[in-house]
Amino acid sequence: MASWLQIPKNSPFSLANIPFGIISSSKIASRVPAIAIGDYALNLNAFASSGGFSQLPEFQPHLDVFNQPTLNAFAALGRPVHRRVREYIQKVLRADTPYPQLLKDNATLQKEALFPLSEVTNHLPLQIGDYTDFYAGLNHAYNIGVLFRGPDNALQPNYKHLPVAYHGRASSVVPSGTPIHRPQGQILTNPTADPKVPTFSPCKRLDIELELAFFVSQPNELGKPVHIHNAEDHIFGVVLMNDWSARDIQAWEYIPLGPFNAKNFGTTITPWVVLIDALEPFRTTGLEPGNRDSLLPYLREKRAENAYDIPLEVEVTNAGGKPTVISHSNAKNLLYSFPQMLAHHTITGCNLNTGDLLGSGTISGKDKKTEGSFLEQTNGKTPIKLADGSERFFLEDGDTVILRGTAGTEGNYVGFGDCVGTILPAVKLDF
Repeated sequence: MASWLQIPKNSPFSLANIPFGIISSSKIASRVPAIAIGDYALNLNAFASSGGFSQLPEFQPHLDVFNQPTLNAFAALGRPVHRRVREYIQKVLRADTPYPQLLKDNATLQKEALFPLSEVTNHLPLQIGDYTDFYAGLNHAYNIGVLFRGPDNALQPNYKHLPVAYHGRASSVVPSGTPIHRPQGQILTNPTADPKVPTFSPCKRLDIELELAFFVSQPNELGKPVHIHNAEDHIFGVVLMNDWSARDIQAWEYIPLGPFNAKNFGTTITPWVVLIDALEPFRTTGLEPGNRDSLLPYLREKRAENAYDIPLEVEVTNAGGKPTVISHSNAKNLLYSFPQMLAHHTITGCNLNTGDLLGSGTISGKDKKTEGSFLEQTNGKTPIKLADGSERFFLEDGDTVILRGTAGTEGNYVGFGDCVGTILPAVKLDF
């Protein structure tokens, strides 16, 4: 699709995308909803206030959702509304738009509503009430299992029967670009010692996890599970996510109840939410489709194309160094789909709310340099070599990590933008 607005051919925010987010700038009094298009953000509050949605009469009663500091109100309207609004905005921005008077030929509104992305500040797109992180990356689960239990017992007996997950910390989910302080805590420096006595220090095995995550749109009532065939209608959209992990802190604390401080210090997401409809062209068959028939009925989907073909990559740059792409993966390396995750989460009657964030788990491939974490790629023994000649077993202070994910073809890319975080030294404590 061609637009009257100049869009770089390599932009992840083509007319085929139209992702939603929350922005502010020196020219905008408060945080407002927006969409990303090429190198610009379209202020939806200004657009709506100037009659931009006048040709979408069914949306007129809902214009106030674009006068909010989060996307929660818009998300709660449901997928049919999201679809109509996205398609309408695409029409407004098309080169052959049937509504040129709304924006294309309206120089005044363009000045008031279109802002270069370089001039805006991105914020968390939704208010997140709760955050759950799944473990649906089959290759990641296998690789980690081999490290701890060997290849014969790599996967736990439950793994191919249900989407495993843990509850994370919603308050420390941050938008791309937010620096992350190195965490510190209890670490068992000598696992073979008896008795086992931990020390307190900054994390020495700081890692990443390459993930996708999705936001819940419409909630379900307490006690009423979401049926697998309806689960996708409860999904607003998808972001890239880096679930930062303190592996040495995790190793000491996770028995018997799982991750806690090793995961609660920071989770980075991209600020632009790609609607689930924008990902439809990239549906593909997921891993091990034969496994679907052995699932319990509440997890069985009607169609086999329950994964997305979205190329992913991880780039690392040390302070003052050159960027190095250390891994390439793909979103189709997930054993469970987003609807399966949501259906399983609610099967007990658990009530999900608008804005809840559900992560996919680390997305790794089968081959070398396709792993989604340092732990898998190095095993603490074989370092990653960066472009400047330096080596990494895990992240060092000053390192910047960028996750990217973009599907489609040149001129029609559907992507998330960069998911960026830089590691700062641990906070100095006085005790």
